[in-house]
Order: sequence, then structure tokens, then C-alpha cells
Amino acid sequence: MARKFFGTDGVRGTANQYPMTADMALKIGAAAGRYFRNDGSNGHRVVIGKDTRLSGYMFESALTAGLTSTGMNVLLLGPIPTPGVGMLTTSMRADLGIMISASHNPAKDNGIKFFGPDGFKLSDEAEAEIEALLEGDIQPAQAVNIGRAKRIDDGRFRYAERLKGTMGGKSLSGLKVVIDCANGAAHRVAPEVLWELGATVIPVGNTPNGLNINDGCGSTSPQAAAETIVTHGADVGICLDGDADRVMILDENGQVADGDQIMGLFADRWAVTDRLQKGTLVATVMSNLGLERFLSDKGLTLLRTGVGDRYVVEAMRAGGFNLGGEQSGHIVMTDYATTGDGLLAGLQFLSAMLDTGKRASELCRVFETVPQMLKNVRYAAGADPLAAASVKAAIAAAEADLTGKGRLLIRKSGTEPLIRVMAECEDEGLLSQVVDGIVAEVEAAAIPA
Repeated sequence: MARKFFGTDGVRGTANQYPMTADMALKIGAAAGRYFRNDGSNGHRVVIGKDTRLSGYMFESALTAGLTSTGMNVLLLGPIPTPGVGMLTTSMRADLGIMISASHNPAKDNGIKFFGPDGFKLSDEAEAEIEALLEGDIQPAQAVNIGRAKRIDDGRFRYAERLKGTMGGKSLSGLKVVIDCANGAAHRVAPEVLWELGATVIPVGNTPNGLNINDGCGSTSPQAAAETIVTHGADVGICLDGDADRVMILDENGQVADGDQIMGLFADRWAVTDRLQKGTLVATVMSNLGLERFLSDKGLTLLRTGVGDRYVVEAMRAGGFNLGGEQSGHIVMTDYATTGDGLLAGLQFLSAMLDTGKRASELCRVFETVPQMLKNVRYAAGADPLAAASVKAAIAAAEADLTGKGRLLIRKSGTEPLIRVMAECEDEGLLSQVVDGIVAEVEAAAIPA
């Protein structure tokens, strides 16, 4: 069933512009409430978390109104990382979990993500059914069955204790850690967890004001954290994004390791101790060819999926694998969590430092990357650049040029009106040539006739 509003990670867009309006959020809440309370009985509940965007107040209230109108009881968690919502959905026996966040996007954007009662993100099919309910008249609850709403003050503390429990009693004493919270959902819990585990903590991006989430900080802008590491002589940096479901690790020199390097490190370590299920790491088509070669040399397998951590998790669950993620920093460890968790991944990296006695710089680069180039082209409403004959011809020519030398990936973003053009090739001159050639043709076709 086709989905009109849901992308690869829920509904997302500019706040107060369709479809991310208060009216639509109310309808989505009512539709989700009716979908999960389809038996008409009472006692159904939903937990709602959010990041620090100003528009979060509006969407939290609108969703609550919609959900309670269909008889769902709402538990409001306040600012908490996305993986915390997944965890609390199951531990609080909720039928549904909702995270209000646009992840790494700027403050003007917002989004709505759904988790099922098992703590995993809803399937495409479930989201399509919720969308179908939006098209009709959503049956409200009888007056005596309208739901209640209340705030839960200890949500982040429950999440923090779960995270600390993954460290197996290890102390971070002696480690100086820079933690960049992106002025987002983890601005309190991340420094607290690291300090309680014994680390000397230097926080960055932990003063949200509703408008500065991901602004010059976080996993998409690690420069501030890198400078702080060098200034303070820190051992390592952990950069989260706005909802803290992704991470970038910085070594003691401020150099960045992306998700591919972190997954490579974890896969190798887990394989040695027989923890890596079926000798397989699950990652997307965006992951570097160097990671695939590294794993192959270790006798391990890289299973690729479409872009989006939800598709990584679906493949992991279907195949019985326990480690996966994305180059962008989503690291999924189903032994511990139901979705990507940036702080959890950061803790596991610190655990590797403790176990090996190695500096972060020795662990941040486990394989040599194949040169990769990614460029994004924004297109106007009504345009369909990938359908243009000129674009198709440019892609075909590029594929021919890269045969036996590299690979090419062209795709539409699932969250923004962007065409993403990515290629890998040892010959950097050829790499630039093929990417720039395709980008030029896509730009020419990005405006509707």
C-alpha cells in the first residue's frame, strides 16, 4: 500500500507548513489512536517523547488531543532521545511510542516517528494503514472513554540506567570525554550518563533554546567538538545528532570516524568473541566499499539494504543478525536496543578503548576507505529529474565508465526534495568527472517545465 505522508523515517517537513501542521498532527494522532485501539477497549496507552525544537510543544499538544480523542492514554516523556522512546514503549507496556523530532535537520523542521509495542519502528504496511484512516472519518471515543494524559518525570532516568547497564560494571575513570549533544534531546542524559560512569565530561551543545538544535554542533557539524577536544586535551569525542539516534566518534586529535569505521570496529571485535550473529554486519548501499573489503578479509559478510535505519533493522530481524547501521552514524545493536542509539554506540566505543588500552585514533580507522563523493541536488515541487532522458543518459554513461572500477548510486531522499548522487572509485579524477556530470544534468532537470 502506497504511503503519501510517511517517508523513510516517519512524517517530516517544515513546521507549520503542510503536512507538518498542528491540524495534521491532531489527525495523525487520532488515526494512530484508532489504529491501535481498534478493539474499542480501554487501557491502551502511548508514550510521547520529543527533542528540543520550539515546535515540539505544538506537536506534542496536537498529537495528545488526537490520541485522547480516540481513547488512548498518553504518557508525556518530555525531551528524550529517540532510542529512549523505543525502550520505554516496551518497558511501560505501551501500545505505541511516538518521537517528535526531525533528527539532524535544522530547527525549522520537525517530524513524527512511530514505534510499535515491541519497541521497533512501525512497518511500511502499518504506516500505510494509518494513512488510510486519515482519508476517512476517524471514529472518536465515547465521552466516557476519552483518554487521559500525564507527564512522566523519570523517563530519561530509566533510559540512563539501561545504558549504564550495558557497560558491565566498567568504570570510565581516567577518560576525558567531550560529548556534543547537538543542543538536542540528549542534552541532559548524555553528560549525566558519562559522568555517573566515572568520566571527566566536557559538554558541548548542551544549552538548547528551541532554535539552536543541530546549529553548528552535533554529528553533522563536529568542528566545535573537535576544537574542544584539542583545547582540553580530551581522549575522545562523542557527537550526537538532534534526537541522539546517530553518532560520530572523534579521536584525540579531533579527527572524525563515521558510522562505517565504528561498525567495522564493532563487527571485528564481536566476531573475535563469537558475539556477531552469523558473521554478518547489516548496512546500507551507502556504506563504503572499503568496509565491505575489510569484512571480507576477516571472513565476514556485509549485507546491504536500502537507505534508512528502519530497513537495516528489518533485515536484521528477518535474518537473525545483531549488528547493523548506516555510514551516517546510526548504529543498531539489537542485543541492547531496538533502534539506532548514538550514546549507546559511544559507550561501546569507550568500552573498546578500555578493553584494548588503545587510543581513540588507533580504533577510529580500522580500514582504508575507497574515495567516495556524495552531492545533493534540490529539486522544485512538480519536477522529476530522474525521469529526464538527459539524466538517464548521463547515469548510463557514468555506469559504463565505472564498470570494474567502482560503483554508482543515485536515489531520492526519503525526507527532503533532494536527489543524492554518490559514487566510489579509486581514480579520484574519474570519480569527480562522473559525479559532476550527473549533477549538472540533474540540476538542469530540477525545475519543472
